[in-house]
Amino acid sequence: MNKGNDAAAAHEDAKPHAAAQPEELGDFTIAPRALWIALLGIPIGAGGACFALILLRLIALFTNLSYYGRFSTAPVTPAGHHLGWLAVFVPVLGAIIVGYMARYGSDRIRGHGIPEAIESILLNGSRIEPKVAILKPVSAAIAIGTGGPFGAEGPIIMTGGAFGSIVAQMFHLTSAERKTLLAAGAAAGMSATFAAPIASVLLAIELLLFERKPRSVIPVATASATAALLRHFLLGDGPLFPSFVHPSVFSPLVLLCCVAAGIACGILAIPLSNSVYMFEDLFGKLPVHWMWWPAIGGIVVGLGGLIFPPALGVGYDIIGQLVQGGRAWHLIFGVLIVKWVIWSVDLGSGTSGGVLAPVMMIGGALGALLSYGFPEMGPGFWVLIGIAGVLSGTLRVPMTAIIFTIEETHDWNMLLPVLLGSVAAYAASTLLLKRSILTEKVARRGYHLTCEYAVDPLELLYVREVMRPNVMVLSAKSMLNEVLPLLKADKGQRQRLLPVLETHGKLIGILTRKGIYERMDREGEAVLVRRLEEVIEQDPVKAYPDEPLRAVVYRMAEKGVTRVVVVDRESDRFLGLVSLEDLLKARTRHMEEERRKEQVLNLRFLLPGGTGGGATGMSAAD
Repeated sequence: MNKGNDAAAAHEDAKPHAAAQPEELGDFTIAPRALWIALLGIPIGAGGACFALILLRLIALFTNLSYYGRFSTAPVTPAGHHLGWLAVFVPVLGAIIVGYMARYGSDRIRGHGIPEAIESILLNGSRIEPKVAILKPVSAAIAIGTGGPFGAEGPIIMTGGAFGSIVAQMFHLTSAERKTLLAAGAAAGMSATFAAPIASVLLAIELLLFERKPRSVIPVATASATAALLRHFLLGDGPLFPSFVHPSVFSPLVLLCCVAAGIACGILAIPLSNSVYMFEDLFGKLPVHWMWWPAIGGIVVGLGGLIFPPALGVGYDIIGQLVQGGRAWHLIFGVLIVKWVIWSVDLGSGTSGGVLAPVMMIGGALGALLSYGFPEMGPGFWVLIGIAGVLSGTLRVPMTAIIFTIEETHDWNMLLPVLLGSVAAYAASTLLLKRSILTEKVARRGYHLTCEYAVDPLELLYVREVMRPNVMVLSAKSMLNEVLPLLKADKGQRQRLLPVLETHGKLIGILTRKGIYERMDREGEAVLVRRLEEVIEQDPVKAYPDEPLRAVVYRMAEKGVTRVVVVDRESDRFLGLVSLEDLLKARTRHMEEERRKEQVLNLRFLLPGGTGGGATGMSAAD
């Protein structure tokens, strides 16, 4: 079979292509198979909830062992220890263990967790090794339980994602379906950890799926809901950080201050992200193996713990204090300085930890600081703006930040101010910082990730808008020797695909230049006296004028062609040709619409006697 660059190269054995059946157009592309994938979301959601329970219990166990010398899984914070200066060595010991696990177990346990999940999706077909599902939560529990200033969300996202990937690998699934189940596991772990099922689905959409389609959203939502249901029995109900109920009506001044607070949060995201990678670069220059970097970072963590003990561990209790209205100066600056420094140093060292809880703490502290200059709106009001704003600006997930903040506090009256703060932070961050703290990690490994989602412009343009109707066509009754002069006359050989029509314009097949000459080489001059209807390819790849170009592109890729004939859907009457060159012209048209600026209306139509007409063709392009 010969499938060259020609639109429909003839087969050596003269077997025709199978006719491409037109797909029925609809709002979404989904098949019944998506329901089977959604059913797999139930056990994945249950597994994610169990992993969340195990991780939180392990963190509590190692915290009790490290700082209190007791075997217990009761939740406890390192801040209340009585070890004195010996506490400096606890993070170092934990970091040495994690370093050994990373070097001799799997280096995939290093880092935030979310960038590693993204990388698995982009580069490894959504396949994660089973041992990561074990090593990641254990290493994270050791790192956090020995004072590491991290949250459980990064490790549980990676662990839940690994579990979802393992389940997917047990079945005959596509790479896209494995991606969906990996994201489902990640969402399930986060949903059970934070009692935030809706935000967990949004996080999966904004960070892991790279799409919003029914085939992916339904299984992820199923897994997240299952995990949230089981959390009630395994970990109790939410909210994780209960808040005072704030008023539901806000003055314009307060809302403007929410925007200002959001801008401050977006600006803070710049040094917050840069500090982590600054220390990562510094560690990279050390003349020691990366296995020992976490131990060096552990020294800084231990010293920071002596200065401000609440900076150690996950810090959920500190977030709760801030949300409840705590805004003591030592608490604010302890978080903004000590927590920030030890977190960025330790994460830059390559140990196992997450970013969500530390970012929430730092955002909450910023909000508490801003509350001294903004209108008094009740305990924790500006803290919630700070949490949502820094999450939105640092992780670039505005929708997740909004819903997550509300789900964690159950203060639904805060929707409007949190919306303004998050969007303002998102705007400032995206304008001033090229990549988020998560995508920077991927970029440093040589891969660019585009985080913008939009309808494909080929979905908005139709075949009838780009097809070429004025092309050379051939009569089915003609002899092949009558066609050769026409081909030679077209010296530029611009038209490689030659439609063959009946008397009334009905398409019965095609020829290609390459196919004609190959047939002449095989059969000699005898083929020259045969009618075209005897030598044509009878089932060419077709397009229809009412189809979006996206469908045509997929069909071209599936059949391995670069040109297709356009026919009437009912009568098969030939209408024109579409090639890849035409599709590129469609792209160019879309780019022109994006860049061309024009004033369509002017203000004269508001004046007495105004004509109401548009502008006189004033336009500009970037």
